[in-house]
Amino acid sequence: MAYRNKTYVAFDADRDIRYYYLMKAWRDRDNDTFNFHDAHDLNTSRDTSQEQSIKANLRKRFQNSKAFVLLVGEGTRYLRKFVKWEIEQAIRLDLPIIVVNLNNKKAMDESRCPPLLRDALAMHVPFKQSIVQYALDNWPDSHREHRRNNESGPYYYKNSVYQRLGLQ
Repeated sequence: MAYRNKTYVAFDADRDIRYYYLMKAWRDRDNDTFNFHDAHDLNTSRDTSQEQSIKANLRKRFQNSKAFVLLVGEGTRYLRKFVKWEIEQAIRLDLPIIVVNLNNKKAMDESRCPPLLRDALAMHVPFKQSIVQYALDNWPDSHREHRRNNESGPYYYKNSVYQRLGLQ
């Protein structure tokens, strides 16, 4: 059994990779206030041309992940090949899911959220460093509690959390 301390981040690699790079920059710049162990640092694929070998590598990354972050941009809900598969894996593995809205919406954005996640147990937050870190620190425990109570559906933080974090 792998030690699960990584965060698996999924995104539209064609349109939204800059947001993933920004998350890594937050971490590299200020490891004290934004710290996540990136699952993508593991198992770099030698054969990136075959879908099967890519998915095999991604499975290894999932095995080491304690949370799943989906960066949701304009076209994310239309992605069928890898992002949909990654969402399915996160749901199957019952990973705490954090949906990060790149348009900074604080709740589920029905126009952008992939259909698989609309009713799934997931926390929806805007793309802001402090609330993403707050979700990474707090949602996994909350997720377990909601799961124990057989709860599902989209969740979001109240305005008081944003006020405490200086985001209002």
